[in-house]
Amino acid sequence: MANPVVHFEVAGKDPAVLTSFYGQAFDWQLQEVMPGVYWMVSTGGETDVPGGIGVAPDGGDGHVMFYVEVDDPAAALQRINALGGRTVSEPMEVPDGPTIAHFADPEGHVVGLVKSR
Repeated sequence: MANPVVHFEVAGKDPAVLTSFYGQAFDWQLQEVMPGVYWMVSTGGETDVPGGIGVAPDGGDGHVMFYVEVDDPAAALQRINALGGRTVSEPMEVPDGPTIAHFADPEGHVVGLVKSR
């Protein structure tokens, strides 16, 4: 099975600025799903990869991340660790959502995993 990129995320200190910027710069459609915290993004393309814009965890500087779809996040993390990556967060269930996990590649870039539905 291929492991496609299925979601992207932009997080920062001021999501109102970020949603306004990306919405106006690229005509992206945004839907607020957690008031003042998180918006789902539709880029509007035929092969649209959905995304999100929100508040950075713990008030940090923010990040841009993409999520790769996998059948088994725990197994993917084992393989990633064997290849020189590092687990950042173990698989966790998002309320009313998917199972996700995060890892850092050998240079420290954090990438998300999301369980196939």
